Amino acid sequence: GGSCISWDFEDIKLDAPNLEVAFLSLDKAYQSVPIAHDKESYVKQSLGSLSVIETLTINGFFLKYLSKGCIHTKLPAVFTHLESVRIMICLWDQRQVLTACSLFQNAPNLKKLEMWSFPWSILGRDEDQVGIQGLNLQLQMDHLVMASVNHFGGLDCEVDFVAKLLSWAPALEELKIDWKGEMECSMVLAKLLALPRASTRAKVIVTF
Repeated sequence: GGSCISWDFEDIKLDAPNLEVAFLSLDKAYQSVPIAHDKESYVKQSLGSLSVIETLTINGFFLKYLSKGCIHTKLPAVFTHLESVRIMICLWDQRQVLTACSLFQNAPNLKKLEMWSFPWSILGRDEDQVGIQGLNLQLQMDHLVMASVNHFGGLDCEVDFVAKLLSWAPALEELKIDWKGEMECSMVLAKLLALPRASTRAKVIVTF
């Protein structure tokens, strides 16, 4: 049977080699503080103990917290059992994109990916829209079958990430986009539907 654990913390040491389901969340932005480079966070070490994790949810500001240190260059483990990831992400934040991609790279059997694009309204529009631009990322997501991007606002960084996702997943069957943008959507939709796909079966479905 599956196990599930949930907590609220600033730093915690987790040793859970039998954990199959995990929900990691931070609700307060002020907890997303930079971690000294010479001090390894317990949270980062903890990921290495999740050797049989099957379903992982990263919510709130947790990805921002992880992205503050060196985790985007190296993860402590390969998650061979991980098949489902649900993640809340600021797609215009390059560090978060790199951190998420390092997770995907270390989950070779990932089949289902659900993403929530962090809405502008939460953080304001004071951050530059950078995202995946300038990053030479080439990932292989050979087993990804289903993907979705919720709270899609139509930003260039979101479109760029969807383009990468479609190019990384040769077995993809369906990519759902839940449109929440306030801008004129026709040009964005045309761009989305024209994106090249590694999978000949991949359908891009946009809902409003």
